[in-house]
Amino acid sequence: MKKLTTLAALVGALLLTNCSKDKPSTGNQSTTPATLTDRVLTENLTLPWEILWGPDNQLWITERSGKISRIDPATGRATALLTISEVVSRGEGGLLGMVLHPDFATTPEVFVAYNYLNGNNYLKKVVKYTFRNNALSNPVTLINNIPANNTHNGTRLAISPDRKLYITSGDAADASRAQDKNSLAGKIQRINLDGTIPGDNSIAGSTLWSFGHRNPQGLVFVGDRLYSSEHGNATDDEVNIIEKGRNFGWPNVEGYCNTANEQTFCGANNVAQPIQAWTPTIAPSGIDYYNNNAIPQWKNSLLLAVLKDSELLQLQLNAAGTGVEKVNAFLKGKYGRMRDVAISPEGKVYIITSNGNNDKVIEVSGK
Repeated sequence: MKKLTTLAALVGALLLTNCSKDKPSTGNQSTTPATLTDRVLTENLTLPWEILWGPDNQLWITERSGKISRIDPATGRATALLTISEVVSRGEGGLLGMVLHPDFATTPEVFVAYNYLNGNNYLKKVVKYTFRNNALSNPVTLINNIPANNTHNGTRLAISPDRKLYITSGDAADASRAQDKNSLAGKIQRINLDGTIPGDNSIAGSTLWSFGHRNPQGLVFVGDRLYSSEHGNATDDEVNIIEKGRNFGWPNVEGYCNTANEQTFCGANNVAQPIQAWTPTIAPSGIDYYNNNAIPQWKNSLLLAVLKDSELLQLQLNAAGTGVEKVNAFLKGKYGRMRDVAISPEGKVYIITSNGNNDKVIEVSGK
């Protein structure tokens, strides 16, 4: 029995090195020389979704029930700011993405995205709050009526260097929506910070920036380049570089354009291929970019929180940032499902778990 278990583990490890059906991965699963220290900073959270390092040197988090809190990274103490009563949490839905205004000291605005009900319709909206006197107030709806479901909501937010808000939306469990440019589902949207539509969007008068997405749960800018992580179906979880107007293939393409039907569709529809994909799937969620000397082995890397495989992945980028050179796994199975990751200016990494019971904030630093 022991030999069979060992063989199964070896086969599983070999499968993880393969990427997207029969195409070799652009990155190799390997061990790393990085030595880390990890500890539990905060406990007793319930399904947190977002974690951010704020300009106030606090960690900001959302929980799917509708709660927004700040956590002191020195003590781990959580202080609740607001519970949004309109939030309706169903399945994987609820209060999800959050981002702070880049000029927070002078423009203390907080952008959140959550699911709600309009009659019997389960939908998503993005709302801007103002932060004053340690409280959030003055909600302003920027965009609403985005299709939602118990699954495939996407919903990560990011603000570009030119002050545009990007919103990931899953296909809301209806794959046909992803290729429908008139649907808000299965898209990455782009709006101004006041909710208006930029004049240079992919389609005039539309919030659409890219389409053909299944369930993108990670989003981060590195300079003006936008990376996203996305859940595949039975195969081909992905990391993509998001480009204006590009089709990312779902449901006609999964991962790379490497079957006859996919190649035909890709050629006819200007499909962008991922820079990394995984088969078997790993369930990738939040990502952030690490470029700090505190953990030098992680410089110029995307850090990816993984749910199904319960680990933190380091995706070492090439010098141009256009490809993945290697993939290293950390903390596998130690804390359970990992939902999102944030990085402090001094190079500490903070991870939130998504186990549904006594969820935690984990602090990781170089040793």
